[in-house]
Amino acid sequence: MAQIIQWYPGHMAKAFRQMRENLHLVDIVFELVDARIPNASRNPQLDELIGDKPRLLVMTKTDLADPGETKRWLAYYRQQGIAAVGLDSRDHMTPQVITKAAKRVLADKLVRDAEKGIKDQPLRAIVAGIPNVGKSTLLNHLVTKNVAITGDRPGVTKKQQWLKTPTNLQLLDTPGVLWPKFEDPEVGKRLAITGAIKDTLIAKDDVALSLIGFFREDNQPALIARYHLDEDIFDKLSDVDILLLITKKLGFKDDYDRAAERLLLDLRRGRICQYTLEKAPLAGEVLDEEVEAHDAETND
Repeated sequence: MAQIIQWYPGHMAKAFRQMRENLHLVDIVFELVDARIPNASRNPQLDELIGDKPRLLVMTKTDLADPGETKRWLAYYRQQGIAAVGLDSRDHMTPQVITKAAKRVLADKLVRDAEKGIKDQPLRAIVAGIPNVGKSTLLNHLVTKNVAITGDRPGVTKKQQWLKTPTNLQLLDTPGVLWPKFEDPEVGKRLAITGAIKDTLIAKDDVALSLIGFFREDNQPALIARYHLDEDIFDKLSDVDILLLITKKLGFKDDYDRAAERLLLDLRRGRICQYTLEKAPLAGEVLDEEVEAHDAETND
């Protein structure tokens, strides 16, 4: 993509400062990543910020992601020694899943507390992640009421707030934070496709063309079915011509910007298919064994 995408408004720098100041108040950090882009949605600055503080990686929006790829990513994290869970934040079991996983990460601390006679103390956590990763949706379902503003766009949460859950968690909500510069342009592209960057700051047609390129390589039938294209369309037309054809199919005449916006909206709302833009780094028999091990543990 020709366009270099950057977005680092002042409130993000402020959010980082506030997280750094409050980190000593919590037992664990819930780092949220988008299951559709597990790598691109990890803010590299969080590693430096979090340091040795216990961490749980939470893959959100699994309902929109490819289920097989989600399993492979969870298996990959397991191999890397990273505690991780994947979930649709709206599922009624979400509070139990998150709390159980947090207690596994903090098992040693809980044993030490019990030896000191400290029991049933709330676990305190910071909830951190990039914009539009689903923090507010997750928090609302953990707390079981609408306490955080949600929206299908980045930058909705602008301040920090403490929230309590029925499962004895105390959560510090934080605004979504990106980092000042994307070294890899592919990262900016994937963030733009999934909506982590405001659409007003991107060229939608460039992003839509990148998306068509993804479907060309990964899942042609899904795009063909959604927009009633010929089965051999990818053999006959370039990505640009396919976008122009979709524009006409949608009745937008020559307004391909409007068609690009519709294409991105359809994708983000799950109207085309479940998709994951990034493959887990490891594959093959070893990873398959890890997937099976993870499934067995999850079903315990």
